[in-house]
Amino acid sequence: MNKTENFGKRLLKSPKVYLGDSGLACYLRGITTQAELDRSPFLGALFEGNVAAEILKSQVNQGRRKELYHFRDQQGREVDFLFASGHGGLWMVECKASKTVQPAMAGPLELLRRSMGDHGPVRLTVLDRASTTAPPSRGLTPGVDARDVQAFVDALGGKPPRPRKARRR
Repeated sequence: MNKTENFGKRLLKSPKVYLGDSGLACYLRGITTQAELDRSPFLGALFEGNVAAEILKSQVNQGRRKELYHFRDQQGREVDFLFASGHGGLWMVECKASKTVQPAMAGPLELLRRSMGDHGPVRLTVLDRASTTAPPSRGLTPGVDARDVQAFVDALGGKPPRPRKARRR
């Protein structure tokens, strides 16, 4: 039995449901302003739903099958999204609704990647919301990049990174 077979046996497929229209999801939760959204206990779930919609839109726009997975192993380590990257590999994405990412946020991705064994190219990304004050992060830890949602959407579509506007002091 090889490492890939072991990896497949240890993963638990857990269904998740997302509402593809984040505006409707906010309306149904009674969230009407950005300040309410920022304080909402549903911010993380709404952020994940928005990211899921962007991944699926990208796949449809590229003429690919819609395939998006959430995985958790038996030890409780999970990754928010796992999908084919379109370049013969996989892309694992962890969503964080914060505006700044920390290296510790890459831990679950790295652990799951190591447990996969030699499964081919796997891209690891931690997503956050764009900050207007902090400089953008790219390299979180070796092998894990950090992106805000717009940079991630651009990467899904194969666009080069956008230059950042200079911060006002």
